[in-house]
Amino acid sequence: MKFGRPDSEFLKWRWKPTDCELPPFDAAQFLELVKGKSMAFVGDSLARNHMQSLLCLLATVEHPTQVSYNTTDAKFKRWLYPNYNFTLSSFWSPYLVKAQAMEEDPKGPAHKRLMNLYLDQADTAWTAQIEPFDYVIISAARWFFGPHILYENRSLVGCHYCLKNDIKNLTMSYSYKRAFRTAFKALLGLENFKGEVVLRTLSPAHFENGEWNKGGECKRTEPVLGTEMKLSGFEVELYLGQIEELRVVEREGKKRGLKFRLMDISEAMVVRPDGHPNHFGHWPRENVTIADCVHWCLPGPIDTWNEFLLQMLKHD
Repeated sequence: MKFGRPDSEFLKWRWKPTDCELPPFDAAQFLELVKGKSMAFVGDSLARNHMQSLLCLLATVEHPTQVSYNTTDAKFKRWLYPNYNFTLSSFWSPYLVKAQAMEEDPKGPAHKRLMNLYLDQADTAWTAQIEPFDYVIISAARWFFGPHILYENRSLVGCHYCLKNDIKNLTMSYSYKRAFRTAFKALLGLENFKGEVVLRTLSPAHFENGEWNKGGECKRTEPVLGTEMKLSGFEVELYLGQIEELRVVEREGKKRGLKFRLMDISEAMVVRPDGHPNHFGHWPRENVTIADCVHWCLPGPIDTWNEFLLQMLKHD
């Protein structure tokens, strides 16, 4: 709103599950449940968006103290709620696995940069620090749209959207599934990890009247019916890949006494094209022409994710 969005109806809708009620977020109850514990959000900017929603919701009870990490990366954050001894952290890892920009374009725009992805090597930026956490909320999606050169077992296996005729073209779902497989295996392989892992399913984008870089926008001011909008074909493929990898690691986790759980937000969010910043994510003077139909306004529909999270904690 401070960036000029004129409507506020997007704040007034809530998710109604079939045959039950989803209670509003209770910040005091949440903090009591996580007292003395730690929670990490691992993934891309939507993982950060999720974490920021939680920060805002908890601010009705307590404002945390920011604690620095031993890193110069501003995308790694940690906050402490002293009255509850609760630590909340954010780990930036948009691919979850090891990724390196190609030398030919190391400073190009992120969406155009050709990346080397090592699909069987987890990103140590987060795995090296995640072992002590009680809760790990893991997610990823939009950065897998490409272009990527793909490696496994230290060998080139193919690429996605790299436009190189001498390399086998593989689908986005191929690298996506394997990245989650590797991330889950990394968590299983941590000797002293005793935490609970929550997979948040992919968050849909809502570009209409064009692609994101071809005039696409999200101007709607109300939710839509489930019959009007659904996950697109490739999003369904990615979504099902996430679920498949989670089911495998659930069985493996039980052998070690580790719990891997699903937070399925995809269906709830696909009907909320009204909840994105669109062109209002920047000051008018910034002259940004690309609409943001990926991230979510705060407050807004994304707060539902933390209502889900609270219910999961309560069921524990």
